[in-house]
Amino acid sequence: MDLHYEIKGSGKPVILLHSGAMDSRDWEFITPHLSKSFKVITLDVRGAGKSPVPNEPIDYVEDLRKLLDHLKIKKGALVGHSLGGQIATDFTLTYPKRVSQLVLVAPGLSGFKFSSEHAELESRVSKAAPDVEKMINITLNEPSWSVSFGKVYDLLREMMIHNIQKTFDWKTFKTASSNSAMERLGEIKTKTLFIIGEKDSEDLFKIAQLYKEIPNINFVRIPGANHIITLTHPKEVSDHISHFLSLLEW
Repeated sequence: MDLHYEIKGSGKPVILLHSGAMDSRDWEFITPHLSKSFKVITLDVRGAGKSPVPNEPIDYVEDLRKLLDHLKIKKGALVGHSLGGQIATDFTLTYPKRVSQLVLVAPGLSGFKFSSEHAELESRVSKAAPDVEKMINITLNEPSWSVSFGKVYDLLREMMIHNIQKTFDWKTFKTASSNSAMERLGEIKTKTLFIIGEKDSEDLFKIAQLYKEIPNINFVRIPGANHIITLTHPKEVSDHISHFLSLLEW
């Protein structure tokens, strides 16, 4: 297994999947809470953190399957933030019997077309390359990514600097082709929890509406939180996840 991962705690396996532009430190303030009751696995997806850069189109779903096989985990709960939520959703559709519960924290969604405003933001960030500081400042000036100065701000910037610089070494930005999850959400039978901050972007709330197609899904909105909810509101997010995961026998 060439992906970097860490395991903390014991009990039922819970796999945490981080946001884009971040790495497993996305869960730094949440893992200590969850590992009191569960076996928590955090990983850096390919191209992020301490994992290798991609040399061929990235297949996040198969990377995750290989990790579970490597750890001899037949079935576990998936918890994904942003890009990690998109990966968790795609994996659940591909390997439904391997997912006991699904927790989506402000997730992405394969097949969703983001707004022109989001595309314009991405364009401005891309044009600022290779000036990493400028790229980060543009992103953090966007309200749904805005964070007050302090420990959270420093950690977020540290992650973004590392992972943006790492992309300059990527051999490809392509991902393995897969069916759009947006058209298949109704197929998910896994009990699902959807968490979102009340100050997240309009695009993410549009995505939230689409996720209502999942038959067995509950929604939680965190007051005062934006897209960086895992770092700014770890206690609330941890409590909701722990409660949800404790509701069912695995």
